[in-house]
Amino acid sequence: MDLFGARRLDDLKHIEATLKRCAKAAGATLLNVHLHHFTPNGGVSGVAVLAESHISIHSWPEADYAALDVFMCGDAEPEKCIEILREAFSVRDVVVKTHHRGAELSDLKWQAAAQHKSAPVRLKGVRRPKRAA
Repeated sequence: MDLFGARRLDDLKHIEATLKRCAKAAGATLLNVHLHHFTPNGGVSGVAVLAESHISIHSWPEADYAALDVFMCGDAEPEKCIEILREAFSVRDVVVKTHHRGAELSDLKWQAAAQHKSAPVRLKGVRRPKRAA
C-alpha cells in the first residue's frame, strides 16, 4: 500500500497502535512490533511481526507519504487493514497493489516439499551442503 497525503507519520505511539489494530482486525496473531524513528526528518521504519507473516511501514513525513507491506497467510484478512490505515493517517489517496506470493507453485509441490523437508524450487548451479553421516 502507498499512502499519499498522510498525517502522523512521525508519531511512534500512533504508528504502533495502528499496526496493532490492523493485526487484530485482520485476524492475525501479533508477536512483536519494532519501530525505528529517523532524525532529522522524523521518518519511521518498522515491522509488526505476525505469526502469519508481517506488516512493514516506511514513512516520509516530509512528503506526507508512507509505504506499507501487509503480508499475511492462512485465514488472515489483510484487506481489513486498508480502511484502518486510511482513517488512522488521514490519508488523501491510497494505492493498493496485491501480489499473491508463491502463486506459481502448485499445492502438490508444496506438499512434496513438506514431506521431504526441502525447498520446492532450487536455483540452477546452487549446491546443497552435504549432510554429515
